[in-house]
Amino acid sequence: MKRSITPVSGPKSNPPSDGRRARSESSRAKIVAAMLDLVGKGDIAPSAARVAETAGVGLRSVFRHFADMDSLYSEMSQLIEAQVLPMALKPLTGARWRDRLLEITQRRALVFEAILPFRISANIKRFQSEFLMQDYRRMLRLERSSLEAVLPAHVLADTTLVDALNVPLSFQTWRLLRHDQELTVADAQAVVVRLIEAVLARIED
Repeated sequence: MKRSITPVSGPKSNPPSDGRRARSESSRAKIVAAMLDLVGKGDIAPSAARVAETAGVGLRSVFRHFADMDSLYSEMSQLIEAQVLPMALKPLTGARWRDRLLEITQRRALVFEAILPFRISANIKRFQSEFLMQDYRRMLRLERSSLEAVLPAHVLADTTLVDALNVPLSFQTWRLLRHDQELTVADAQAVVVRLIEAVLARIED
C-alpha cells in the first residue's frame, strides 16, 4: 500500500476504523490461538467460555468473530491442514511401488502424530456437526486416494486387498495405537509397518 507523506506539523493519526480493525483481527487471532492451545494440550472439546478465558477476551467476542463453534473448528482445521499438507504432498522417492507404500507408512506416522489431538477433537464433535462430518469423510477419501495412487493395477483390481492396506494406514489405527493403547510413536509405527509388510507378503509383483 502506498504510504502518504508525513506532514511537518506531526504524524497523521490512523482513522478510527483502522484501530478497530486491528483490535478485531488481534482478538480473532487470540481466539484461534487459544483453541489450538487448549486442544493441543488435551482439552479435546473446549467450551466457548473456556476458549474466551484462555484468549483473554469476552465470551461475546468469541461469537462476534465466529457464528458458532463450527466456524471456529473450521478455521482450526484449515490452519492444521496448511501446516501438514506440504509434508503429506511431498513427492515419493521410492523406485518400486512397494518402496513407495512403505514410504507412505512412515510419512503418515509423522502427519498423524502432528494432528493427533486436533483430529481426535474433531472426530468427537463430528456427530454434532455437519461441517466436521463432511470434513471427516473428505479426509477418508484423501487417505484412500493417496494410497491407491501408488498401487499397481493388479492390486487395485482386488478391492478387499486395497481395504486390507488402507486399514493400518488410517488415522483411526494410529489413534487406536497411540491414544487408546498408549504406545510410543516408535512402537506404533513398528506395528503399522508390520501390518503392511504382512499384507505385502501375500501380494505377487
